[in-house]
Amino acid sequence: MNSSVALYEALTTAPDDRARARVIAEAFERLEERYPHLPELATQGHVRESELRLQKEIEQVRAEIERVRGELKLDIEQVRAEVEKIRAELKQDIEQLRAELKLDIEQVRGALRETELRLLKEIEQVRGEVARTKVDLLKWIVPLMFAQVAAIAALVKLL
Repeated sequence: MNSSVALYEALTTAPDDRARARVIAEAFERLEERYPHLPELATQGHVRESELRLQKEIEQVRAEIERVRGELKLDIEQVRAEVEKIRAELKQDIEQLRAELKLDIEQVRGALRETELRLLKEIEQVRGEVARTKVDLLKWIVPLMFAQVAAIAALVKLL
């Protein structure tokens, strides 16, 4: 209050307008010296203006987010459709491969049966040959054994 009263007295005692203007200018200078951050202070108008600008920017960002969200939903739906399409194609391919594998398995089983029959025939042939060889050996071994017994008996008689 002291400085306000001093300002009032200086203004009322000033002889002319020029002196009063000087007193007012000095008062502003002292005010700026006393409060150096005063020009940086925001007024309610400044705050309201900033608030309105920020609200506008927030709305723009919200609109952008909604636009991007919509685009993402479309992209997601497209990807889902593509995945379903690929899934259907894969199911079809799997079924086709299963059918081909069943045919291949049947062909291999048929080939194995044929090979098994052929091998059984060959085994029977080998068994027959072994039996014939056995008979042939017996044809030769039995007379040779009798000949050996006769030879040993002749040798025993001689001695």
